[in-house]
Amino acid sequence: MANAVLKIPSIISSTAVKYSKSSFNSSLIQGYGLRHICNCWSAATVSQRQPQIRSPQLVALEYADLTIPHIVCEELGALRVRQHVNPLSASLSIPVEVPNWEDVFEDPKLPLVVDIGSGSGRFLMWLAKKNPRSKNYMGLEIRKKLVTRAEKWVKELALSNIHFLFANASISFKQLISTYPGPLMLVSILCPDPHFKKRHHKRRVLQKPLVDAIVDGLMPGGQVFIQSDVLEVAIDMRRYLDAESDKLVHVDNIDSSLLCDDAGWLKSNPMGIRTEREIHAEFEGAKIYRRMYQKLS
Repeated sequence: MANAVLKIPSIISSTAVKYSKSSFNSSLIQGYGLRHICNCWSAATVSQRQPQIRSPQLVALEYADLTIPHIVCEELGALRVRQHVNPLSASLSIPVEVPNWEDVFEDPKLPLVVDIGSGSGRFLMWLAKKNPRSKNYMGLEIRKKLVTRAEKWVKELALSNIHFLFANASISFKQLISTYPGPLMLVSILCPDPHFKKRHHKRRVLQKPLVDAIVDGLMPGGQVFIQSDVLEVAIDMRRYLDAESDKLVHVDNIDSSLLCDDAGWLKSNPMGIRTEREIHAEFEGAKIYRRMYQKLS
C-alpha cells in the first residue's frame, strides 16, 4: 500500500513526514499521539521550527502605529546607551535652560503631561499622537543620546505637541513647570533606575524635593502615576506619595472602575499603552507595581 502522509501541526513548519504503515499502525498513533511521534522524530526529518516571538517584537507590535524604527535612526545609527547613569554627577547638576514654550509647542497653553525618565520616548509619542490638540507632552531624560533620537523621531512624525529635554528632573523640574504657561495635569515616573545598592538609594529619582515640586506644580485634579517591576522601588515611591495624604488621594478612592489588588497596587495600566520596560518585564513573567494619585481640589 502507498505510504501515507502525516502533516505536522503549526508549531512545526509545513514539512510532511512520510511513514510506512508497517512501521506505524493507527493504534500506535492513537496511543502515543502526534505530539510524541514528532518529538521522537530525528532532527534530520523535522528541518525547521517556527521562530518564537521575543519581547522586542511585542514592543514593535504595541507601538506599530508610530511607524518608527525600533533601534536604528538614520543619522545616529544603532544606539549604545548606558543603562545606569549617576544623576548626582557634576555634569547633571546644572539646571537645564528653559525653552521658549511657543517654539516647542504649537499651543503652549494646553494641559501638560510630563514623563520623568522618558527613555526612548515612544510611550509619550504614542500618547501625543493620540491626543494631538488636547494635551502637550514633555519627556525629561538624563541620557542625551536617547533625547537626540527622540527629537528626530518627533520630527519624522510631525508632532507639534511633544518635546524632549536632556535634563535631570531632580534639578530642573520645578523651574521648568513654574514657567510653563498652561496647567500641569499629569506626571509619570515609570520603571525608574532602581539603584539597588543601599549607598546608591540617594540616586533614585523620587526624593522629597521632587515630590514637593510635583505636588505643588500639579493642577487641582492633576495626577501622578508611578510604576516599577521592582517591588522595593515601588514601595519606596509609594511611601513618598502616601505621605502627602493631605494633598493627594489614590485614584481607586475616586474611580471605582480602577481596581487594585489586596496590597493596593493597580491591576492594570490606566494610560492605554504600556512602556517598553513594562512589556519586557511582563514578557519575562514579572509583576508590575502601579499607583496613581490625584491632587485634591
